[in-house]
Amino acid sequence: MLCLAAALLATCAAACDSPTPSPTGFVRVDQVGYRTDEAKQAFLMGSPGDASFRVVDESGRTVLDGVAGPSTGSWNTGFPVVRALDLSALRTPGSYRVLATGAEPSPVFRVGSGAELFGPQVAANVHFFQAQRDGADVVASIVDRRPAHLNDAAATVYEVPRYDESGDELLDERLTPTGGPVDVSGGWFDAGDFLKFTHTAAYSTALLLLAQRDAPAGGPELAAETRHGLAWLDKVWDDSTGTLHAQVGIGAGNEDVRTDHDAWRLPEADEAPGADPALTRRPVFRAADPGQPISPNLAGKVAAAFALAAQTTTGEAALRALDKAAKVYDLADREPDALVTAYPHAFYPEASWQDDLEFAAAELALAGRALGDPRTDGWARDAGHWAADHLASDALGTLGVGDVSALAHADLVKLFDTGTAAAETTRDLLTDDLARQLDDGGARAVGDPFRAGTDYLEFDAVPHAFGLATTALLHQRATGEDTYAAFGTQQRNWALGANPWGSSFVIGAGSVYPRCPEHQVANLTGQQLTGAAVNGPNRADLFTEPNRFPTMRPCASADFTRFDGHGARFVDDVGAWQSVEPADDFTATALLAFALTSR
Repeated sequence: MLCLAAALLATCAAACDSPTPSPTGFVRVDQVGYRTDEAKQAFLMGSPGDASFRVVDESGRTVLDGVAGPSTGSWNTGFPVVRALDLSALRTPGSYRVLATGAEPSPVFRVGSGAELFGPQVAANVHFFQAQRDGADVVASIVDRRPAHLNDAAATVYEVPRYDESGDELLDERLTPTGGPVDVSGGWFDAGDFLKFTHTAAYSTALLLLAQRDAPAGGPELAAETRHGLAWLDKVWDDSTGTLHAQVGIGAGNEDVRTDHDAWRLPEADEAPGADPALTRRPVFRAADPGQPISPNLAGKVAAAFALAAQTTTGEAALRALDKAAKVYDLADREPDALVTAYPHAFYPEASWQDDLEFAAAELALAGRALGDPRTDGWARDAGHWAADHLASDALGTLGVGDVSALAHADLVKLFDTGTAAAETTRDLLTDDLARQLDDGGARAVGDPFRAGTDYLEFDAVPHAFGLATTALLHQRATGEDTYAAFGTQQRNWALGANPWGSSFVIGAGSVYPRCPEHQVANLTGQQLTGAAVNGPNRADLFTEPNRFPTMRPCASADFTRFDGHGARFVDDVGAWQSVEPADDFTATALLAFALTSR
């Protein structure tokens, strides 16, 4: 990389003896890089007029040149024209930059194998989950972590809190204890705070297990992290009473109920001498009363995680995991009036649930088939039933914590490989819906100058981009067709720097990435939260009041304002949770995309 920088300086010294206008354009690339065998696209933001470009290697030698394509649209008044640059002919492994007429040189990017480029990204994502560990089993070398919330080992269960419709106001005057003690220690913090949700923990554990099962990346550290996630799910699920606990801690209260979101501190401070009692003894809330039907989205995700554990272990451990998965699945509410995700539900709004039961049943059937379980055929029939119900519902989305149908479909097709007409029909329905999800993203991408298939004005833009990238890979694996390969690659490119702001939205990936995440531990220790995926751009009017605490260390990175457009903003400031708060589900989705790309 130093060689490449020196070569560029030498080129400039030779060509810049006379004054030239300052660059007004910018080249946006996937800063991690491109696989040798995939379509490669970058974007040039600038003004009207023809623009040529060339790609230089580490020695400054031109290895590719061309002319920018036609305008893909206008981004803002400062950048009225965006053009695509086709780099697909670049297939020799190495490090490169793009030099374009009237533009600053692009960041350095690499061309190489999937394993070389994205295996390290999987490892970095695993490091984020290590940073998120709660309890006694922390990794001290990651953001200077210390054991925390040991009192969760004997926590009190409280009645489910009641909120107003928006989820902003706790209606209960105080929390009412109803049982315990229960051991809910360990697990992962959900995001930049210290709450723990079964909803996101089960989703994240399942995706890490899929990566462990289906891709070579990750190695022993990924396997250790899946065990850590499963160990906590084992605690929140009480096998003896049929009870699933949904949440540890509370994030929205009132004048009398203090919450996790009312203080900015290191997690170990919660149990230090003189700590706030409300934080020292955190409440636990159930998903349902013991033995009663469990919200199917929660039951489905937890059962799927246990069933995947049965597929990635052997012997008695596999049989125990399958048994837990079956028990949780059997308690799923088949006619829910409302779904439980978190308290309040507004923290993680979700409308679909048949997809979760399809996911659970498909994973149960795959595990059952491997272990010779007589219930396998019944689970396979169930999976087909829930798939049909989901496809007939009005809650069809794309891959993310709120819709796991892509994962369910991709594994369910494995159960219908007999070659019969009925099996082929079922496979077609499933793969057609994978295509539908990608077509939905593609329809949105057509109207975006940077070909993003995600909505800049909604939360979770980045994880949805990684979800589309993952779905394209799942579709290719299920069908053997590469119809959506280029589109899926574009979505990964967008998330890693080929976007208006020129920032990767995974910390440490590339050269420009969030430096000031809203994450209490990273902020207070001053250490980099490598591997964390953040929300990315969001609706501009959400940034009127940054989050501020007296104990928060001020941190603001580069000003990206000139690149805001189409009603969207990206703000790299520790108080801008709307853009730069990392989360487990975001990072798990990125990890699976990277793992499948590394194959």
